[in-house]
Amino acid sequence: MSVLLPGGAGYIGSHTAVELLNSGKEIIIIDNFVNSKPEVLENIKKITGKDFKFYKIDFSDEKELEKVFKENKIDSVINFAGYKAVGESVKEPLKYYRNNVSGAIVLFEVMKKYNVKKIVFSSSATIYGDPGTPEYIEEMGRGKTTNPYGTTKCMIEQILEDIYVSDNSWDIGILRYFNPVGAHESGLIGEEPKGIPNNLMPFIMKVANKELDHLNVFGNDYKGTKDGTGARDYLHVVDLAKGHIKALEKLDKEKSGVFTYNLGTGTAYTVLEMIETFKKVNNIDVPYEIVERRPGDLPIFFANPNKAEKELGWKAEKTLEDMCRDSWNYIKNKS
Repeated sequence: MSVLLPGGAGYIGSHTAVELLNSGKEIIIIDNFVNSKPEVLENIKKITGKDFKFYKIDFSDEKELEKVFKENKIDSVINFAGYKAVGESVKEPLKYYRNNVSGAIVLFEVMKKYNVKKIVFSSSATIYGDPGTPEYIEEMGRGKTTNPYGTTKCMIEQILEDIYVSDNSWDIGILRYFNPVGAHESGLIGEEPKGIPNNLMPFIMKVANKELDHLNVFGNDYKGTKDGTGARDYLHVVDLAKGHIKALEKLDKEKSGVFTYNLGTGTAYTVLEMIETFKKVNNIDVPYEIVERRPGDLPIFFANPNKAEKELGWKAEKTLEDMCRDSWNYIKNKS
């Protein structure tokens, strides 16, 4: 029996594929390479020494997706497929609702048709909106999101909960990611977004390798942070990937339910802490300039990860230094 990974060639999907293969699981990856590259598949094989099936399809293509389910014995699904650029989602909301939400519905319908009722869903801390407190805990539930990307995650979480109400033989794990950074220690897979980056670490790396001459730091007068710059909960992508293995193990044991977990470190690092750590660990300069705040940016937020530790036995282990070192190692390895 195999684990199906829609979007499995992407940043988080590829690292999870490695952990699944290393844990002895068989996997099937489907991807259309909108935000990934074909060579990632070969690098997953190099890291693990294991082979797997791959289909180049869009997960929202019902006919092609059915073909995958017909040709394989699929036990469970970890869904990474979906657009993820917050800024782009504000400019093109219909693109995000059609792909992320409609695509997920197609996936769930095909799963139901072929009696595959175990899924781990890749959600996000953006679903909390602005709860008025920096520490996010699962019991807060979904808040008022600030962009269409976050809203798609909220919608899909709700759809999954409604599916379970209608049929409680489903096993559903919802993982709310905070800010994944880093890369596999081999340097073979990592984060390399197409176009303009949306997150801090890819921008730092573009400055470090001189693609950009400096980094803009949006505001240094936020209250409640160590140095006035915005603070976020960053976690290593390998730690995050291992959280998916723990979630699948939980679903195997529990047999039915909807389980929701924050995956984060519980620590908020500021923009300047990230820059200075990157400079120190990699012995490279990252020029930056303080500019005006961006509208909608929160001063600080971080995960309360206690539930994941208690119920999944999962805890982030890698440090900020590991995140900065592995991120740069991946970029150096490609040049």
